[in-house]
Amino acid sequence: MYPEHLTDSHPAAAVEVHQPVPLAPATVVPAPLIPVQPGSVPTVVSVVLPDGRVVTGYVINPTQPEPLAAKPAVSRAAVNIALGGVGFAAVCGGLILLTSFIAALTALITQLITLAAVIFGGWIAVQIFSASGAKQGTTVTIRKAVIKRNHFHS
Repeated sequence: MYPEHLTDSHPAAAVEVHQPVPLAPATVVPAPLIPVQPGSVPTVVSVVLPDGRVVTGYVINPTQPEPLAAKPAVSRAAVNIALGGVGFAAVCGGLILLTSFIAALTALITQLITLAAVIFGGWIAVQIFSASGAKQGTTVTIRKAVIKRNHFHS
């Protein structure tokens, strides 16, 4: 059934073929008809056609379609689009306020850092240039020294 490969050393395996089996068609059992009495006995009318035949039957009142619901002045899709636009505008306003808040906060932090630098620098300057009181610390007198042949001579 299948061509054999010359390079294949395996023995041919038995092949079992399955044929499809059709399914039995489903049997449909019709529901039993239950006679229902009308609420009132309809009137029987006979009509004579132009060719002379007489047709007899019941009068059928034509069914009136339900009245159409009044259409809104604006379509529902237009209302949804408008509401989406209002929501988008509200979000954009909030984002603008958020970015303004972040910019103001950044400016405040910058000003505080600058103020701290000015105050700290002023305090350092006062400490250095203040003339009040005796200066504390060790005084070292520097004299002219001579270094000859890697020896220090004062």
